[in-house]
Parts: sequence; structure tokens; C-alpha cells
Amino acid sequence: MVYVALLRGINVGGNNKIDMKQLKVTFEKAGLNQVITYINTGNIIFTDDTRSTEQLSELLEEAILRDFGLPIKVMIRSLDAVQTIMDALPAHWINDPSMKSDVLYLWDDVNEESVIEKLIIKPDIDRVIYVNGAILWSFDKEHAGKSGMSKIIGTKLYQRVTVRNVNTARKIYELMKAVEQ
Repeated sequence: MVYVALLRGINVGGNNKIDMKQLKVTFEKAGLNQVITYINTGNIIFTDDTRSTEQLSELLEEAILRDFGLPIKVMIRSLDAVQTIMDALPAHWINDPSMKSDVLYLWDDVNEESVIEKLIIKPDIDRVIYVNGAILWSFDKEHAGKSGMSKIIGTKLYQRVTVRNVNTARKIYELMKAVEQ
């Protein structure tokens, strides 16, 4: 099966620095196949036919701690799970000078539609969609200071998500589909 590992909080603001080439080696040493890294924020596509997502997450968190000395949380999503998210993502949502659009991937313990109720959503500014596995969030950049998105940072919920902009999310999906073929 094709998977993506989404690492939370690496190479952000000069913290938790991990070299992607070294990380690829860590994944390969852990027995994973067809390992591809994408940009520096901890997106690793790979294949594995024997372990569950929970087993893969635990295996990789231990390997990263061993090889880099960092307690990094690792979210694993299958190609099918990512496809579900991509199918729900509006095609016109982009990141450009006028619009900001993100995918907030949810850890399993908060992955339920009621998670929306814990967010501060400004209906006249924010466009928010829950889909199994993620919250999709978009707003016009001219209203960035008023968006409820900035209010999530520092909350308990924020600790249970890992965020990628829609451009990165779409590229990860493309890479996963290419590995599958």
C-alpha cells in the first residue's frame, strides 16, 4: 500500500531540524520501500504491505527519536484516505497572493465532524469543510487578521493537527498516485 507520513513540527522556525536525505535513509532502514520526501516540512511517501497505520506511526516515531533525538509525532495516511480528502477539496481553493487555503490533517482521536464546533469560524470570512481525516480551511488574504484560523494556534486542538497548504497537499497526492502505478 502507498502511504504518506506527515511529520508534525519539523524544520519550522529553525526548530526540530531534520535533513530530508537523512530522513529518507531512516525510513529505508525501518524497512519501508519506494521512499520519497517532498519539501522540507516532513512529507514522506512510501510503500509497505505488512503493517497497519498505527504500527507504522509507532515504528517511525521510534526511528526518528533514535536517529535524530527528536520526539516527533508521525501521522500516517493511506492513498485512499488522502484521496477522500482531495475529493472534498474545492478545486478553486488555492494559495496565491489573494487566497490562503490549508488542509488541517486530524489525528484519529479528534477526527470527527463535531471538531468543527471547537473552532472559531467567521462565516463571512472563513470557508471551512470537515471531511473524514481533515478540516479544509480557506479565506481571502485581505481578511487574514480577522479569520478564525489564527485563533486555533496554541489550542489543544492545534496540538492534534498537522497543517499543509493546499498546494503541498495536492502535490503529496500526485506523488502518492505516481508511486501506486
